Amino acid sequence: MTRSSGQGGQNEGLVRPERRRARSGEDFDIIIGFLGFWAVVLVVVTVWLEVTGQPALWWALGLLATLLAIYGMVRLRRQLPDRR
Repeated sequence: MTRSSGQGGQNEGLVRPERRRARSGEDFDIIIGFLGFWAVVLVVVTVWLEVTGQPALWWALGLLATLLAIYGMVRLRRQLPDRR
């Protein structure tokens, strides 16, 4: 009985890292979606400020930072397994 308990523990150890990698990939997808939402918001705000003649430099720099973050996250996401 002790022997089968040890084998069950070994099997669980083999399954867990893959589940963590899959969960990690899903976490990246959530973060990319979150950043994408804010990128759309920043595009709308920046365009609105430009059209109305108000200063939009800081909003545009925030948009640039968000787009660079999305680019980096997508590149990192490609290294992880696909969602199931």
